[in-house]
Amino acid sequence: MEEEKVATPESAEISELVDVKRKMQFTGTVIKTTLAGAVVDIGVEVPGVVHISQLQKDPVNKVEDVVKVGQQVVVWVRRVEPKRERLELTMIEPLPLEWREIEKGMIVKGTVTRIEKFGVFVEIGAERPGLVHISEITHQYIKDPQQEVKVGEEVEAKVLDVNRRKKQIKLSMKALEEKPVFEQKPFSKKRTQASPSVQPEEQEEAIPTAMEMALREAMEKSTPDVDSKAAGPEAKQEGSNPELDKILARTLENKVKTAS
Repeated sequence: MEEEKVATPESAEISELVDVKRKMQFTGTVIKTTLAGAVVDIGVEVPGVVHISQLQKDPVNKVEDVVKVGQQVVVWVRRVEPKRERLELTMIEPLPLEWREIEKGMIVKGTVTRIEKFGVFVEIGAERPGLVHISEITHQYIKDPQQEVKVGEEVEAKVLDVNRRKKQIKLSMKALEEKPVFEQKPFSKKRTQASPSVQPEEQEEAIPTAMEMALREAMEKSTPDVDSKAAGPEAKQEGSNPELDKILARTLENKVKTAS
């Protein structure tokens, strides 16, 4: 939004009402007082009117308690209607930013006035300060706003939203900063095969199957005993074991089935 020109008492050399703009500043002379306010001559063809509510911020019971005829006062243009030859003035300095002037997306400058855990309040010249949420201070994660800003620090921010009914202004500082680019680490697949540096003998021994365990046990039982050799003709022939023969037969049969 284009900023309106504010005329100072020294530079306000305007004599025509059509050249008078809102928020311009003048030094005028009180030429009349009424119950409703005061009439002030600012040097144009039409004098301006200061309503009693615009004499000062505090309530006024009587106009003469604030101004008197012939007194010089500093006033600002509140409203001007050249066609109707109407000029409204105020002795209360207007805010740099009024609610109707604040728009989404505009850039504002201000001063940090208060810091809370959830964010910081920034005075931007409006009726109320704007709020910069902690997530809108910087692109990086922070636990406390005081990691980035201090009370009294001047900052620049972007208007994210303005709620005139609730009189809330949401600001963002990080919106004016370039978003950082984070480098991504290359994806690495986990090895599923054993490392070639590991020797076969270093690898863990395979767990025997139930068939192999039974075969080993039968072979151990079939080993000829010393006493059986001395038993004479009644002793069984060496190496003859019916149980072992059955296990060996089943093993060979399973291997043949597997191979086929």
